[in-house]
Amino acid sequence: MGAADIVPGVSGGTVAFITGIYEKLIDSIGSLGPGTLSILVKQGPLAAWRSFNGSFLLTLMLGILTSIFTLSKLLSHLLQTQPELLWSFFFGLILISAIHIGRQIPKWHVATVVALMAGALAAFVITLISPQQLALNPLTLFIAGSIAICAMVLPGISGSFILLLMGMYAHVIGAVKALDLVNLGIFAAGCLVGLLLFTRLLSWLLHHHHNVTMAVLTGFMLGSLNKVWPWKHTLSTRINSHGEVVPVDQVNVMPQHYLELTGQDPKLLFSLVLMVIAVVLVLSLERLGQRGAVES
Repeated sequence: MGAADIVPGVSGGTVAFITGIYEKLIDSIGSLGPGTLSILVKQGPLAAWRSFNGSFLLTLMLGILTSIFTLSKLLSHLLQTQPELLWSFFFGLILISAIHIGRQIPKWHVATVVALMAGALAAFVITLISPQQLALNPLTLFIAGSIAICAMVLPGISGSFILLLMGMYAHVIGAVKALDLVNLGIFAAGCLVGLLLFTRLLSWLLHHHHNVTMAVLTGFMLGSLNKVWPWKHTLSTRINSHGEVVPVDQVNVMPQHYLELTGQDPKLLFSLVLMVIAVVLVLSLERLGQRGAVES
């Protein structure tokens, strides 16, 4: 999940789906709240820790942080030097994951099909939105945090991409670099409120309208494929916080037109190989998950 969150346009929620921990993650975060404090007072710290599956969340968070610190430089380097190959891997990963999740819906009917199409359309439209610039103030920073964190737990929608669309990405990164504790605190508060409220809603939907919710989430993953299409033609760029030129507006092109428009090798064969590797990886994880379920 940490590796996926590093790449703009790729969601850690997608990886949670692939590894089969998504619903457990949502339920664990959703169980945090005022009730946790009540358990802490009445039954003690251990009972409170167990009430929100603290060991699971701590292990997951440590894994995410480890991945971010160890892989951020590698993935940033690949984004700069081998974008076609990296995006091809993630494209295959998300595509087969969407198919895998869709197969878990036992019965498809009108409601689930409509939900799938709505989710795909929503994610697709988000990938087409041009970045906007919001004024930096405590309210917009709080709202940006609450919205971005919701996107991070949705498969197929990247929280960092949402910050880019809102024009808040540079502000947040700048606050991190400058250790601006006031702005970081406001942003973190927004993230906390958004995460606790949204995961409660998502947990309720998964328990009461499981198939329709899963169809929407599958649609999100399919719609997000527009963002991770490996071959893109850049229309405009911006300077990021590191002084690097990064793309802002891009259009997807077919591999045969990529060379003509960009002058760069589309690396079609290697890209297809990486897509296949991603598919094999997800299917292998699925098989391991089934084997573990049988053994338990």
